Amino acid sequence: MKVPFLDLKAAYSEQGHDLDAASKRVLESGSYILGQECEFFEKEYAEFCGARHCVSVGNGLDALKLILIAKGVGKGDEVIVPANTFIATWLAVSEVGANPVPAEPDEKTYNINPERIASTITKKTKAVIAVHLYGQPADMDPIIEICNDHDLALIEDAAQAHGATYKGVRVGALGDAAGFSFYPSKNLGALGDGGAVTTNDSALAERIRVIRNYGSKVKYENEEKGINSRLDELQAAFLRVKLVRLEDWNDRRRKVANKYLNGLKDQGDLLLPGVPAWAEPVWHQFVVQHSRRGALQEYLAERGISTMIHYPIPPHLSAAYSDLELKRGSYPRTESIAAKALSLPIGPHLTQSEQDFVISSVRDFTEGKIRR
Repeated sequence: MKVPFLDLKAAYSEQGHDLDAASKRVLESGSYILGQECEFFEKEYAEFCGARHCVSVGNGLDALKLILIAKGVGKGDEVIVPANTFIATWLAVSEVGANPVPAEPDEKTYNINPERIASTITKKTKAVIAVHLYGQPADMDPIIEICNDHDLALIEDAAQAHGATYKGVRVGALGDAAGFSFYPSKNLGALGDGGAVTTNDSALAERIRVIRNYGSKVKYENEEKGINSRLDELQAAFLRVKLVRLEDWNDRRRKVANKYLNGLKDQGDLLLPGVPAWAEPVWHQFVVQHSRRGALQEYLAERGISTMIHYPIPPHLSAAYSDLELKRGSYPRTESIAAKALSLPIGPHLTQSEQDFVISSVRDFTEGKIRR
């Protein structure tokens, strides 16, 4: 059996008629940048997240960068970031001239450990970026308390967590602002690049609207040095179609994850993701850990099961951040996850038979029914 890691073709098949109609509507409108589709999507997505404002932008990295700029973070400042995250979180900090300061994760949830944040704060610290990694919300209350005590901006990197909730509140409305990505493989994915900022701060939202559009409210009247980061009308129209199904598709992901959690428990060296009682993840990824990750991945590939590794090289060990001179062993929990983590297939279109095949195949490996 062939089991794809994520079936985007099936996603199109389910909504193809509506997506085609949205495309036709935009093409016939003659308006392709910052038009009605973006306006409607921004209102609809803000309402979905429980936030007062949504500002659509070009991609998830730009969303984080624009928040940092609007919050006045710049050269010489420090921003606390998870050591265990996709490198885009760090790149947003670097692009505004600030310095990323890593903090270790909780080994089971993979998210930043609030207890590790306080010890990294210095006089230069201006913000904390809490990443809701793999679709699971970070433990926000203690992070909010730390940020309030030290007068720090709190930014959510919600690029993988569309619809996830923390103590009943959706991510995107928990900090000063949140950055989302709509990359095609996300739970809410466009058919190209896209991103957004959500916030309850009206002044912050208005400033980001200006910065994303060359620093201009009125054409040719540039209030500041802005950038060009705008969600195009086609992607906004596609996202409006997909937003209608997001809750249903997230529920399907939850059912797959629950089946994995039940079917793969007590499997020796296989560590399953932990879910705190206050979290309702949306399972952008289902990430397990195994000391023989390479052998497990190879065995699953031989059986036709596609897997991925998120993320094999932590940012602090990447060539991009060699200037920080953070040696191997600096962040042992992050490095352990990077060496053991394996993402199993998950998505709203994974069939029951495919799920059963993944579970039985992993169990064959972990129970020693095959020789490696």
